[in-house]
Amino acid sequence: MREEAVTIYLHYTKVVLPELAQSEGESRAWPIENDHCFQRVVLDTVCQKAWYEVIPSPAYKNLSLTQALAAKTLCERIAGNLECVNTLNNKSKAWRKKQASFAF
Repeated sequence: MREEAVTIYLHYTKVVLPELAQSEGESRAWPIENDHCFQRVVLDTVCQKAWYEVIPSPAYKNLSLTQALAAKTLCERIAGNLECVNTLNNKSKAWRKKQASFAF
């Protein structure tokens, strides 16, 4: 079950979500489009902090069953437009103490 959830999470973050982010005519206007960015956002959201503070690297090999299922579900929700990528990305940046946007 864990391996299947990890496989689905990786498929979404490496293929599905980047393709959705780059597809023409989509009203998403996502701030990220690369696979590693989706992996960061998803894992940070699952951990509620920078993922590497919780999960040893490489993360996909060290996800618990609960984390893998949460990552899979979050990916599916993002793809279905049930989660706001802008909000998730800004939270991820805040957990990492990075500037989410310029104020000018």
